[in-house]
Amino acid sequence: MTDNADLAALIRTIPDYPKPGILFRDVSTLLLDGPGFRATIDRLAALVAPDTSLIAGIEARGFVVAAGLSYALGLGKLMLRKPGKLPGEKIGADYALEYGTDRIEMHVGHVQPGQKVLLVDDLIATGGTASAGVDLIRRGGGTVEQALFIVDLPDLGGAARLRAQGIEVKCLIDFEGD
Repeated sequence: MTDNADLAALIRTIPDYPKPGILFRDVSTLLLDGPGFRATIDRLAALVAPDTSLIAGIEARGFVVAAGLSYALGLGKLMLRKPGKLPGEKIGADYALEYGTDRIEMHVGHVQPGQKVLLVDDLIATGGTASAGVDLIRRGGGTVEQALFIVDLPDLGGAARLRAQGIEVKCLIDFEGD
């Protein structure tokens, strides 16, 4: 595997967004590059545990990653959505934000008991959303042993937070000092 510097070069950095002192890592520029996006999905797909049976993507950019992996691996895709988006019976998990809380939800019955589910998103920072996703999938009866991300901001501790929950975390790119 490469060091993924080619992919890192496709990610735009926006200083002082959403507030002064923050370096926002914008993966939308990577998604705009067809060969770069294909390489991203191929490299992530190579990391997926062979007994995985479902890919869970977190709204919204995680849907893009999950759809690409689902297609590449021939697996179904579970959507973890923001409130008010799912019409059927659902369960939800709240998680902390810097200034408040948010919530993600999933349909009841979309995960089978014991089904091995891979959690994916574009980026992991503090890990709040990803931890809520793990909680939802486990409450729905599935098992989560692995999570994949394009980008990790290791200084914010999200990957370590997931590892503490027994999740193997793999990321293509680390941006230290963010």
